Amino acid sequence: MVQKAKILLVDDRPENLLALEAILSALDQTLVRASSGEEALKALLTDDFAVILLDVQMPGMDGFETAAHIKRRERTRDIPIIFLTAINHGPHHTFRGYAAGAVDYISKPFDPWVLRAKVSVFVELYMKNCQLREQAALLRLQLEQGSRQGANGAKEPVGLLAELSARLAAVEEQAEALSKQLDESADAAAVATAAHLERKLTGLRRALDALEPGTGSGDKKIPSQE
Repeated sequence: MVQKAKILLVDDRPENLLALEAILSALDQTLVRASSGEEALKALLTDDFAVILLDVQMPGMDGFETAAHIKRRERTRDIPIIFLTAINHGPHHTFRGYAAGAVDYISKPFDPWVLRAKVSVFVELYMKNCQLREQAALLRLQLEQGSRQGANGAKEPVGLLAELSARLAAVEEQAEALSKQLDESADAAAVATAAHLERKLTGLRRALDALEPGTGSGDKKIPSQE
């Protein structure tokens, strides 16, 4: 079963959170509420999120300060942040949002279809990265088993290699389809993330090919995919 991605919604107004939930419910992912910057940071301590929708104007810790804390943490610094704001103070205000680490800056009222489309891209990239980490873990386990069996003169488990190759091929196919969807009009951060995913897939495919019987690579180490 494919685990659903978590999307963090941060806004001090309950009616705004309710509206975001209504817009994003069609994505069929797990929506997590936070009514303040402090509450959002607590949620990020225990859960992994595909993307964060962060209101700028909040009492106490505002969106800019919350984003700064998120980007300083090793665990959360790479989570995409989409700023939502009801005010527009011009280019300087927008620049401050991007400088705080946001991948996008959307003014209210926003187009629900546009917001849903932007969020869906980051959810899909997150899911592909999760699949890639799972394949990497399986490959590391296979490499360890192959090394032990090779030392004992046993044959490598070809069946498992074939299964791993098939799983990786499915991820590669999905990643390729996703990259084609991200044309020049897509978010730069999404395009960069997709390119990074493709590079990791290429490294994983090389590692898998090195495990094929007859390559004499039983002692090779798989490169880290973290």
